[in-house]
Amino acid sequence: MSKSERQRASRTALITGASSGIGLELARVFAREGYNLVLVARSVERLDEIAKELRALGVSVKSMPMDLADPHAPQAICDGLRKESGVVDVLVNNAGFGSHGVFHENDPATELSMIQVNVTALTELTRLFLPDMVRRGEGGVLNVASTAAFQPGPLMAVYYATKAYVLSFSEAIAEELRGTGVTVTTLCPGPTLTGFQGRAGTGEMRMLKGGLVLDAATVAKIGYEGLIHNKTVVIPGFKNRILAFGVRLTPRQWVTRVARQMNET
Repeated sequence: MSKSERQRASRTALITGASSGIGLELARVFAREGYNLVLVARSVERLDEIAKELRALGVSVKSMPMDLADPHAPQAICDGLRKESGVVDVLVNNAGFGSHGVFHENDPATELSMIQVNVTALTELTRLFLPDMVRRGEGGVLNVASTAAFQPGPLMAVYYATKAYVLSFSEAIAEELRGTGVTVTTLCPGPTLTGFQGRAGTGEMRMLKGGLVLDAATVAKIGYEGLIHNKTVVIPGFKNRILAFGVRLTPRQWVTRVARQMNET
C-alpha cells in the first residue's frame, strides 16, 4: 500500500462475506493491524457477535447486514457509507459460494445467484469504490478468487468459471492502476477449512482429503501480507502454487479430467 505514513486509526477496510471462514479471519487480521472495519454479511446476529469481538481490539466496527445476491446490494452499501462520509481505504471482496453437481441437473436459480455474488457484486463494488481511491492516490483492493481459477472444474463448473473471471479481471485492473498508488491483489487459496464446504455440498470431495488443505486463519494472514506488499496474485501453500502453475504446462484435456476426479465425492 502507498503512503503508509497515514495513521492506522484513520484507515478503514470494507470486507464482504465477513461472518465466517476467510472473511472473518481477514477481519481479525485487519483489526489487529489497527484498521477500522465495515463488515458485510447476511446474518445480523453473527455480525453483531463479530463486531463485539473486534471492537475489543480498539477499532471501530460497522455492521452492514446485506445479501449480495440482491442486485441492489452493492449500490446500497456504497450509498450507506457515503451518507456517513465514510472513506474505504481497502476493499476486500471475499463473499462467494459454490455448488456441486452436474451443471444441467443443478438448480438454475442457485447457479445464477452464484454468478451474482461471485462476479457481478464483486465487479460492481470494485467499480463503486475505485474512483475515490484513485483520486486520493492510495488504496487497495483484495479480491478473493481460488486455485479453481486456473482450470475448468467439472462438477463445479460455474464456481470455477466465476473464480477464473475474478482472477482475470483483477490482474487486468491491477495493470491499469499501475502508478496510481492503488493496488489490486488476488488471493487464490486452495482447499481451505471454512463453512464453504457445507453450503456447496463438497465436504467429501477427494481434494479435501489430501495435503493441500490450509486453515482460514493462515490463508487470511498470507492474503493480507500479499496486499500490503503490493503482490498481484497470492497463492497460499507451496503445493497449491506448484499445482496452479503446473496446469499451464499440461494438456487442457488432462487438466479437466484430473479436476473432475478431484471434485468427485
